[in-house]
Amino acid sequence: MSLPGTITVADASRGPWDAVVVGAGPAGSVAARELARSGLKVLLVDKAQFPRRKVCGCCLNAAALASLERLGLGTVVRDAVPLTGVRLATAGRFAYVRLPGGVALSRDGFDAALIHEAIAAGAAFLPGISAKLGPCEGEFRTVRLGEVAVRTRVAVAADGLAGGFTATDGNAPVVRDAARIGAGTVADHAPSFYAPGTVYMAVARGGYVGLVRLEDGRLDVAAAFDPVTIREHGGLGPAAIRVLKISGFPAIAGMEALPWKGTPALTRHAARVAGDRWFAVGDAAGYVEPFTGEGMAWAVAGAAALAPIAARAIDGNPRSAADWTAAHARAVRRRQGVCRAAAWVLRSPALCRFSVTALSLAPRLAGPVVGRLNRPRPAP
Repeated sequence: MSLPGTITVADASRGPWDAVVVGAGPAGSVAARELARSGLKVLLVDKAQFPRRKVCGCCLNAAALASLERLGLGTVVRDAVPLTGVRLATAGRFAYVRLPGGVALSRDGFDAALIHEAIAAGAAFLPGISAKLGPCEGEFRTVRLGEVAVRTRVAVAADGLAGGFTATDGNAPVVRDAARIGAGTVADHAPSFYAPGTVYMAVARGGYVGLVRLEDGRLDVAAAFDPVTIREHGGLGPAAIRVLKISGFPAIAGMEALPWKGTPALTRHAARVAGDRWFAVGDAAGYVEPFTGEGMAWAVAGAAALAPIAARAIDGNPRSAADWTAAHARAVRRRQGVCRAAAWVLRSPALCRFSVTALSLAPRLAGPVVGRLNRPRPAP
């Protein structure tokens, strides 16, 4: 992806920078934009070249849209598909739950739009380079970009689920026992049953598969499986086919041969979300399985909450790490409880059957849960 504002490693070495943000997903791009809007010298780095493939449900819920609107970023979802509900299926039982807003948007489109916004705000963008956190040198932290070291007043780890940017500072992620493996692909052709505007969720023993139509008509497929399920069925595609069949949703022709991509173990948390001149945000600060766009909401809200704290750290505030630890708990961690509970229910076939049957008879039972997941985060 060729963007004005994209720089080279040689350009980056001419720092120092006020902030180096590692990871150009939603959390990193929003954090870089907000810091740059404060007049700071910001470098946004990602190891991938764009556009890139990303395992993601490609949904943003009402809370995410509210955060984007509050930041003046509402236009980045102008091409998205509005979502009206979720259709659940397990063992031939079905239920439909209405959603109070939300959209579906491909990650390549969403990520590109947010990177554009970060660059427009004044951030420099350096794709295709791996970053590693280096030691502190006085009032600076070093960041190694390939073979080149640059200096920055603060570093922001937004390198996602598989990122290890802060591992050199003793911050290895803590993975939950029996955590599931994420998987995803995109189907160019799929049965018309999978209509735009609805999230389809198929659940079976050993995993679940979510499906949603994107803005270009393709069908995004995102799943989570127990590792043993993947082994037993010979791969990600066969495991997804099994879940769809058991749940009662239509099969997708050629699904096994689609270009599937997996993730590391999903549910995890960072030992710390802040350290000496560094902060973690987005999935790099911990991950809980989202279902209808909650992950995007946590990423955007977390980045917006982090930006003023990181700016104060640049000015020398000694309490910034503690401030971000507390702010992250308020903005993100406490709001993940419902998804933790939902993930627990999805692991029990009996509870899933009971829940879907109950919702098929009384869809309003989902109201309090859906409302809490979609409630906008209060402005800071």
